[in-house]
Amino acid sequence: MTFALCAFLNLLFNKIINLRTLLFFLLFTGFLNFGWSQSINYEDLFGDDWKKAMTFEKENRNWIEPLLAKNHISYPLAISIIFPELVRYSALRDKMEITLLKTLYVNLGEEYADFSIGQFQMKPSFAEMIREKAPAVLGHRSGISFQKKSDFDDIKDFRKTIVNDLEDPATQINYLIAFIKICDRNYRTGLEDEVSRVKFLATAYNFGFDKSAAEIENMIDKKFFSTRLIKTENYSYAEVSLFWYKQFVSDICN
Repeated sequence: MTFALCAFLNLLFNKIINLRTLLFFLLFTGFLNFGWSQSINYEDLFGDDWKKAMTFEKENRNWIEPLLAKNHISYPLAISIIFPELVRYSALRDKMEITLLKTLYVNLGEEYADFSIGQFQMKPSFAEMIREKAPAVLGHRSGISFQKKSDFDDIKDFRKTIVNDLEDPATQINYLIAFIKICDRNYRTGLEDEVSRVKFLATAYNFGFDKSAAEIENMIDKKFFSTRLIKTENYSYAEVSLFWYKQFVSDICN
């Protein structure tokens, strides 16, 4: 081996070592980031609120699961959609007085008071859309039906039934089933793998299923979810849903 070749190889080796050193430095100081992010353990983050939500899920699984199965809906898929709201409800239920808001909604409508109600934190505007669109996707075998506005002479009576429905978890499950079926029809979510379905449906539930598929997709990673009255840090609703979903599936497999 000639002296020139040895010198070239030595120079190349030193450059490789220096490049590796530079890369390690950039990685550890945070200057180089290939899109990697520290995954959040939401169970630890939300603490007691997460535990209360888990307790509600386990205590009600015996009647919710058969109802979902009757309508050919995956239990972990459905619960993952509303699980962040179970956590949020646990955080807020003793902190917010909604009697006045109920009265405003019943008398004046959603334009004056559109607020989250019940364990699944559904809004009257959400329930009204479900009632409007549900007949097209719910067959007689579902055992689910909703009263229409036209069934009432007084709009206030219609709104009262909305509030009553949303205060009852058993009825809220019917709204959730209808929501999933409406999204399956409008966005063809039933053709996606279940993880993609969880992320899309959770976002549509939180963001609005009156939006386009592109708008919902664009919101999946956005961080607007908070369990606090005074918001500090926000999180991705879909990410919280997916965290619970993966936990549930992992527990079943083990």
